[in-house]
Amino acid sequence: MSGDGTSNGDLSADDSPDDGSGAPDPPPGWTVWNDEPRGRRILVYRPEVFNEANDLPAPCLPTILVSNRSRAPRPGASRVRTDTWRAVLTLEPEVEAVTEAYDTRAAAVEGANDIASRFAAGAVDYRAAYQVPREDYFERLDEVIGRE
Repeated sequence: MSGDGTSNGDLSADDSPDDGSGAPDPPPGWTVWNDEPRGRRILVYRPEVFNEANDLPAPCLPTILVSNRSRAPRPGASRVRTDTWRAVLTLEPEVEAVTEAYDTRAAAVEGANDIASRFAAGAVDYRAAYQVPREDYFERLDEVIGRE
């Protein structure tokens, strides 16, 4: 507890250090795969389910990447840091379902947890992210997240 009667847990995101320490846990079903202080944070959804034994291929593992790296499609661009932090939900390597921008890493981490909660609640329209429908996969994914 600090001298003013507040604990570090009571500080707002703007008052706390932006180093990733004390980052909130992801919602149920999501696992922190990687968390670099002041850098990228990666969340994955139910990795124990996404494998060939469960009819859900590992490359389809829902993943949320928090990063401030450039998204420009040129070689080496992903090594360039920007002032904008993003939380991006991918369903496959080339399929992005949600992309949101933030001013700070702390805000992006909170945003990633919000995206994760929405996804697990069935509130993300992942079908819209696909140009070619994959109905069998969608039905199986609906079962995993409990979407009717």
